[in-house]
Amino acid sequence: MPTLVSEAMGAEPLGLKPIFCASGVKDKRVTALSAENGLSNFIQSVIEDKPDIDTPFSVLDLGVVMGLMDKWASKLPTVQPFYAVKCNPNPSLIGTLAALGSSFDCASKAEIESVLSLGISPERIIYANPCKSESHIRYAATVGVNVTTYDSKDEVEKIRKWHPKCELLLRIKPAHDSGARTSLGLKYGALAEEVPKLLQAAHSAGLKVIGVSFHIGSGGADTRAYNGAIAGAKSVFETASRLGMPRMRILDIGGGFTSGPLFDAAASKINAAIQANFGNEEGLVVIGEPGRYFAETAFTLATRVIGKRVRGEVREYWIDDGIYGTLNCIMFDFATVACTPLACTSKPENPTCKDSKTYPSTVFGPTCDSIDTVLRDYQLPELQVNDWLVFPNMGAYTTSSGTNFNGFSSSAKSIYLACSESSHAGRRDTPCSDRILN
Repeated sequence: MPTLVSEAMGAEPLGLKPIFCASGVKDKRVTALSAENGLSNFIQSVIEDKPDIDTPFSVLDLGVVMGLMDKWASKLPTVQPFYAVKCNPNPSLIGTLAALGSSFDCASKAEIESVLSLGISPERIIYANPCKSESHIRYAATVGVNVTTYDSKDEVEKIRKWHPKCELLLRIKPAHDSGARTSLGLKYGALAEEVPKLLQAAHSAGLKVIGVSFHIGSGGADTRAYNGAIAGAKSVFETASRLGMPRMRILDIGGGFTSGPLFDAAASKINAAIQANFGNEEGLVVIGEPGRYFAETAFTLATRVIGKRVRGEVREYWIDDGIYGTLNCIMFDFATVACTPLACTSKPENPTCKDSKTYPSTVFGPTCDSIDTVLRDYQLPELQVNDWLVFPNMGAYTTSSGTNFNGFSSSAKSIYLACSESSHAGRRDTPCSDRILN
């Protein structure tokens, strides 16, 4: 069986050196952020150092990622995270998470390739897509990715034909709707009445089913849904035993986690449900597939005002990013975004625009599509062309979903690395300021 538990998880927090030496991070400059030299000052310095910059850019705060991993290990100590690469495939983020002990949830050949290219072992990858093309299954076999999910007989046949050594997790549909904005049960997951036949199909094909996976949905899910989902997984374990199949060992509780207050509530429900249903299950390995949890708050987007129009009291601004680029999360992830002005060239004596009069404002993206509207009736101070707007929490389903519509490239944006010290205060080693790499 692949190594589905990292030795780093559950241990004393790592120092900073392994993170800064990680693939995707080493040989890149990481700038320390402190109370005196915070994120806004850093973004301002990037703009001042490169006055001719003509594309939006983002900042990845590695300190935030470290703090989130510490919180995960504290609140869900028995759950091994497998970061969902689809959420944000940035190599520096993936490399940092790997150094912190995370494994990875990949859903395609390209995602597997991106993880392996950083020197990460295929044993730390689960191919968590219940419906895969045959060529991608063949590729997984050749590189040693040997755990995947399924929820249909046709998938069993494809895996038997192209990757007979692969071990399986049966993806089930949670019995109760969690109310999530994105309900993955509409597309994936075996129904309770389908479970026995799907287990038998895999067993008859000579494939080993080692566990169960589910996903309660992403965005605003009711954490009480974990109770029924974990109970449903236990029922599948029992069904497999009744059918005389080898004992299952893996429980995959999926993703949909956020880093805010809901995480504590979710962790409490998950821990209680695991104890209630699997408390006597020796050797059980529990994994999760967090994406948004690690990526969302770690990234900040900086955009330049490239156009302006005044209509009465309303100010209309065009910026150099929009819903076809990084801000596609507004349309496809139902995100509600916010922004703050970084600098007001019209008021050099007040560069932060603090206490300035505000106006109802519309913010458009750069494309010629009228749908490309980022904000409406949003209060902003008077801005001018070449001022900057900063959008926090822009790491989840942003760059990974962008397009090149109208010739505005999503892949051309720079990403700068920083490290906020307060986010990793409990870690051994020297502070970030002594670990700036060039």
